[in-house]
Amino acid sequence: MRNRKSDKITWIVCMMMLAISFLIPSSARASGGEGGSFDASEMIFGHIGDSYEWHFTNIGEKAIALPLPVILYSRERGEWFLFSSSRIMEGETYNGFYLSKGEKYKGKLVEQDINGDEVRPLDISLTKNACALLINSLLLILLVLWCARWYKEKDQTSDAPRGFVGLMEMMVSMVYEDVIKANIPVHVQRYAPYLLCAFFFIFLNNLIGLIPGSANLTGNIAITLVLALCTFLMVNIFANKEYWKEIFWADVPLWMKPVMAVVEFLGIFTKPIALMIRLFANIMAGHAALLALVSVIFITFSISSLLGGLMTPLTVLFCIFLDFLEVLVAFIQAYVFTMLSAVFIGLSQAHHHE
Repeated sequence: MRNRKSDKITWIVCMMMLAISFLIPSSARASGGEGGSFDASEMIFGHIGDSYEWHFTNIGEKAIALPLPVILYSRERGEWFLFSSSRIMEGETYNGFYLSKGEKYKGKLVEQDINGDEVRPLDISLTKNACALLINSLLLILLVLWCARWYKEKDQTSDAPRGFVGLMEMMVSMVYEDVIKANIPVHVQRYAPYLLCAFFFIFLNNLIGLIPGSANLTGNIAITLVLALCTFLMVNIFANKEYWKEIFWADVPLWMKPVMAVVEFLGIFTKPIALMIRLFANIMAGHAALLALVSVIFITFSISSLLGGLMTPLTVLFCIFLDFLEVLVAFIQAYVFTMLSAVFIGLSQAHHHE
């Protein structure tokens, strides 16, 4: 029994080490190992940022990447353009479009106006993050439908579900009972679908973001902005009269009412902003910390092969520990976002009390 457990642990550690080896492109390995310059910041932001292609790894000098469709509307020419991102990834120009290297539009597709200045076209391309959003959302829908099919085929006398369906039931019950019902006093059924969807959407994307070569979706502030905006709309559209009374005419001395009205009104916007920044910062910081730790290997190899050889085993062990910690953070951040959203919604359903 012990041998089986140790074999499983060894297999997990080996897989983690293999995954870490794919975090850095081969070109970065080469530059680090041969004493060349290694730009850690470029590598980190290149991995956690968005792009017009889905880059997985390098085999030798060959990049393993999936080209994505580029969809642009040129305001200068008044035309739509559709082409593969493979035409512009190597610094090439296609139909007048190219990737900017300037500070203002760095990494974005631009064209030149009649004065020779770089201008941005209307860009609705299917980038890596947009593609990952579609894939992950479809995966979440399939997982939910799979669980729903089990309940549809079983009757009330059947045994409790096991395996993945049982795990999903446990998590749904936990979020519904301990988060949603505990913080929303009335109309729980109105808000439960959104809050459960938000929890599993964030949790799934957090987990998938830990896979080397995947997209850092919840570490993108545009995604967290939309999630926070959904909570903002749920709070303020369905709020009752008591909620608005507490904002604009709180039960405080008359001379304090204008001050409290300003403070409470600002709170309407600071709450979703806090939701947005909290999720974005924690997820992005976790990915950046892991990539920075991996960069230590190549930085030390660029200094000395002996120093790099000594630091590599220690760095890999820290990376494995940090990966397991990120799995916990993935759950905690989904839980915290859902809990705070439920708290804000519950406050919007306040009842008058003497």
